[in-house]
Amino acid sequence: MGHQYQVVSWNRQKRIYDGVVLTGILLFFGAFTLLQLKLHPEITFETLIIRATAVLAFLMLHIILCIGPLARLDKRFLPLLYNRRHLGVIMSLIALTHGVFSIYQFHALGNVNPILSVFISNPNYNSIGLFPFQILGFFALIIILIMASTSHDFWLHNLSPKVWKSLHMMVYLAYFLLVGHVILGVLQMEQSPYLIGLLALGAGIVTSLQWSAGSKKRNQEIGKEQVQDPFVKVCRVDDIAENRAKTVLIGKENIAVFKYDQKLSAVNNLCRHQNGPLGEGKILDGCITCPWHGYQYLPHNGQSPPPFTEKVETYDVKLIDGWVYVNPTPYAEGTPVEPCPIHSIIARN
Repeated sequence: MGHQYQVVSWNRQKRIYDGVVLTGILLFFGAFTLLQLKLHPEITFETLIIRATAVLAFLMLHIILCIGPLARLDKRFLPLLYNRRHLGVIMSLIALTHGVFSIYQFHALGNVNPILSVFISNPNYNSIGLFPFQILGFFALIIILIMASTSHDFWLHNLSPKVWKSLHMMVYLAYFLLVGHVILGVLQMEQSPYLIGLLALGAGIVTSLQWSAGSKKRNQEIGKEQVQDPFVKVCRVDDIAENRAKTVLIGKENIAVFKYDQKLSAVNNLCRHQNGPLGEGKILDGCITCPWHGYQYLPHNGQSPPPFTEKVETYDVKLIDGWVYVNPTPYAEGTPVEPCPIHSIIARN
């Protein structure tokens, strides 16, 4: 968590991360080159680059889409989530390389502008099987480059978290376009059932992980059992570990109830940085610490400690016969709320 914008610094964790990514990329290119030379001895350098970068970028996109749900299902994947934007930028550069080589080889040697040629070289727009798959990849590349160029926190702050998040959710549109790009390309040029099978496997893994993570979140939604309106029962106080939280979804309110220093406080579960799950973090140095990028908030008022200015909504909490109840009506962002003392258990009348 930094107060001022700065050029990305490489700490020990990021150096290890980058080293692993770079090593993986080099190993992939080496193995892919050997395989292609064995299967297609006549392959040109340009074609080899086009194929290698296409497969690698698409594979990396699958990994990027899997990191989020994996981190929600198992906290051991959180270090990957922390560096996911960096991985996305690397993927975008590989995808750009594929796009540049493809446009040069297939569209830059004629008398028509290469970009225009992408759209007019194949006029079969009214055909499903012969649809010009290149334009699907072109628009997917544009989306990926926009996301990569706005990945820095400067854009997150100036566009607002809501707009920034909406912009970067377009990765799913890019993925949909790329799936169509690959399917049509295989059907029109390769006609290999193995490639279709691998594509189906990748899409299945991404879909199943997203569904599993979504199911876990939906299972956190609690019923409307009430002790007195509008408070809703959440859990037993003993179910919350010290300096940890219980997250619940009540209607549209995503709430994290934290237990600390014999007190309970509730804040909105979405970090103002990138909507990270505050309830999956813990309290460090008296502050709720987001597990994604370390943004911090005081549990009793939802405010980031000075000089930071981020704020989240707060909620009233009650403790009755060992059960934790929360009022899902939020206070304004950064509103102080008196913590509920754990030792003072209110008895039912």
